[in-house]
Amino acid sequence: MVQRILSISGLRGIVGDGLSPDYVAKFAGAVGTWAKGGTVVVSHDGRPSGEMVRQAVFSGLTATGCRVLDAGIAATPTSGVIVRTQHAAAGIQITASHNPQEWNGLKPFSNSGGIFNSEEGRQLLDILEQESIAWVTWDKIGQVETLDAPSRPHLEKILARVDAESIRNRNPKVVLDCNRGSGGVMGPTLLEQLGCETIVTGGVPDGMFEHPAEPTEQNLKDFSKLVKKLGAEIGFAQDPDADRLAVIDENGRYIGEELTLALCLDHVLATGSGPVVVNGSTSRANEDIAKKHGCEFHRSFVGEAHVVAKMKQVGAVFGGEGNGGIIDPKIGYVRDSFVGMALILEGLAWRGGTLSEWVDELPVYEILKDKMTCEREIVPLAIEQLKSRFADATPSEGDGLRLDWDNRWVQLRASNTEPIVRLIAEAPDAELAKGLIQDAKAVLESLLKQ
Repeated sequence: MVQRILSISGLRGIVGDGLSPDYVAKFAGAVGTWAKGGTVVVSHDGRPSGEMVRQAVFSGLTATGCRVLDAGIAATPTSGVIVRTQHAAAGIQITASHNPQEWNGLKPFSNSGGIFNSEEGRQLLDILEQESIAWVTWDKIGQVETLDAPSRPHLEKILARVDAESIRNRNPKVVLDCNRGSGGVMGPTLLEQLGCETIVTGGVPDGMFEHPAEPTEQNLKDFSKLVKKLGAEIGFAQDPDADRLAVIDENGRYIGEELTLALCLDHVLATGSGPVVVNGSTSRANEDIAKKHGCEFHRSFVGEAHVVAKMKQVGAVFGGEGNGGIIDPKIGYVRDSFVGMALILEGLAWRGGTLSEWVDELPVYEILKDKMTCEREIVPLAIEQLKSRFADATPSEGDGLRLDWDNRWVQLRASNTEPIVRLIAEAPDAELAKGLIQDAKAVLESLLKQ
């Protein structure tokens, strides 16, 4: 079976089994066609296959007449900033995010410095499907230029965003786990310039992950112990392209990805109010925090592009996803682990006290996440059965199914990037949340056996 996933969010696949150089060049050619042969920024997350994929991307873009700006190894949010500061027509980040090493992918950016929205994604897919790539003649082939200090604009924006002096005065001891991803390019520098006593693990961005790529509690057990052993105030863990952030407190407790957004939101809204947007799979704690600060609260469909579109629609001052994805419009409309680290450090400096004390003041819910290998065709049938089975819940459709009760909710939706169904439930206690997921899985398993 060819392992390749194509959606409005981009391309992802297994190298050597679907993600071949010729298809990568074709996809890049479609992006170049969409960009009308303009300037395109290219960067990658450091995976071992990145150099091969990068060369194929260069081929496809230059063959459509594009001027290519090579940013080398850079984080996904850094790429978004470069697109804007270079006034580029588009960008391509070569990454497979949290997928294992054998995967890689291409994430296109529009000239806004954000990932493609639904309409832009459909336009790109139409170019691919109709094979209407605008290959140019020999005399119009584009050129590749290497950018000097590509991370600098992003770093400067974040340093200007926060009260760096207050963080320097606190001089916090921080452990950063880059897991040999692209976070190692800018993460240590940012923390050092914020005056942190910084200890880095996996700082070489070669893609040879030291633990499974997704920054979950299970995958960060050893890192959590290290944070406590070293007597650090906080531990930060990034995914390979550094657009997601997980947090560990001074006791080695995994605070996780869900509360990354909640911590940032609690701090940002304390200093300035405005609308907030999160997706339908994100913790209810964020809704409670927005209400505490007297701010509008909105939910979008799951997916960074949907969150960003809703943020722009309502004029949100902050947003994000419960996977540790912070979106701060003052930096850019891209999930950004670096601004997440800076805001949490600023919050600690302004509040005083420990991270664990701050976390313990946040609303308390138990959120559980699971997944099942499942074809998308099963999902509509499962939705109808779950709606019938839980007639006392309020259903929300359009992005899978979310069922809401007064104090709990469960969501079932097909992934846009993997052949799986994601199941998420949140409740006042873990057993209640676990029961909701088990009920949903039972319905799916029954349908798969038919």
